Amino acid sequence: MSTRAFAALLGAVALGAAAAAPAAAHGLIGQRFFPATLAIDDPFVADELSLPTVLHIKNRGSGEDPPTLQTDLSGELSKRLSPDLGLSLGGTYTLLNPEPGDSVSGFDNMEVSLKYVFWKNAPHETLLSAGVSWDVGGTGSKKIGAESFDTVTPQLFFGKGFGDLPMDWIRPVALTGALGLEIPTRRYNKTYSVDDDGNLEIERELNPKVFDWGFSVQYNLQYLQSFVRDVGLPTPFNRMIPLVEIALQTPVEGPEAGHTTGTINPGIIWFGRYFQLGIEAVIPVNTRTGKNVGVLAQIHFYLDDIAPKIFTWTPFHGVLGPTQSR
Repeated sequence: MSTRAFAALLGAVALGAAAAAPAAAHGLIGQRFFPATLAIDDPFVADELSLPTVLHIKNRGSGEDPPTLQTDLSGELSKRLSPDLGLSLGGTYTLLNPEPGDSVSGFDNMEVSLKYVFWKNAPHETLLSAGVSWDVGGTGSKKIGAESFDTVTPQLFFGKGFGDLPMDWIRPVALTGALGLEIPTRRYNKTYSVDDDGNLEIERELNPKVFDWGFSVQYNLQYLQSFVRDVGLPTPFNRMIPLVEIALQTPVEGPEAGHTTGTINPGIIWFGRYFQLGIEAVIPVNTRTGKNVGVLAQIHFYLDDIAPKIFTWTPFHGVLGPTQSR
């Protein structure tokens, strides 16, 4: 399916669902609704499902590796263990089509994450959370580059709505961010070979620590309509959030230390009561990252609003109930 056709499909689904959908309140702090962002993780814990998340982009070649068309099909299930503690399980199926070369496909390593919201301030639409993610080495396919070692990433997340500021034009704006340090459990990859004289040679390739950092800037049109000024936006535009996400990675050691790669992702999210739809362009920040623009799209389900008696049960706090009261 082309990017234009997929965007048209998202719009058609949104038009069909918006007429019956009351205002959603999934990631809520004070009056501020934060959607689930596509490129970086959001600061909330919730009972939710992203399925599918689709990434399609042509990667640049490097060294002996040719340019490669990459398509990722991802899913993530998140479950609250308490009102402020959540567990997530994620997986990605990757298809690689090198030009030239034979196509390969397979699953990447499974990812397990914990997140805890440790500070909230509803009047100022602000929250902070901390977490850790575990990329489980050896659970993916080596054909698509999945590592055989684990990577552990301590993380910090934040969200801030600007509804407490006096200027009407800026009050619908919100900012979220995610910071993390990837720490591989294997310091070096070792390669063994025998030279022409029969001597054993050992090459060691450093697995560097990498600082992940990203931000999103959002403009919530539903917030504008409901809490700032009713400008008469019709369905489905009154439930849209234009946004820009910036997802960056900077190695902190090794020969690439200090050289940042990543993408800038302008896009839009439409949200209803039970799910949201999102689509973004994926634009490399520099030539180190690449030169081709890709597309990122997602369907995201609010399980805690779809079936709260089932999905909001927690081991120590019972059934938490829907995010939005009915």
